[in-house]
Amino acid sequence: MEITIHAHRAPIAAATRLRAERVVAKLASRVRRPVDATVRIDPDGPLRKVEIVLHAARRSPIVGAGRGRSVGPALAEAAANLAAQLDRLKPDRKRAGGSAR
Repeated sequence: MEITIHAHRAPIAAATRLRAERVVAKLASRVRRPVDATVRIDPDGPLRKVEIVLHAARRSPIVGAGRGRSVGPALAEAAANLAAQLDRLKPDRKRAGGSAR
């Protein structure tokens, strides 16, 4: 799976980049056949905005967004929003053990 990080008008530290990659990889493990993910980090006035877009095969993109005074809390909020959406996804038929008729 390919993870792309875009930092618009804001430099980000290597540790923050690594943390974002780890968070996205952990979330992507909850989806069957993840294709790629994009993390956008954007300063929005005094706040930082983080948006995570996860693409999986045969599914519409799953998006989680968060805002915070720094990138860390904004990333945590975006990850929590994305995790909540993953919890609400319908399970795949093959994975759920159902028969295909």
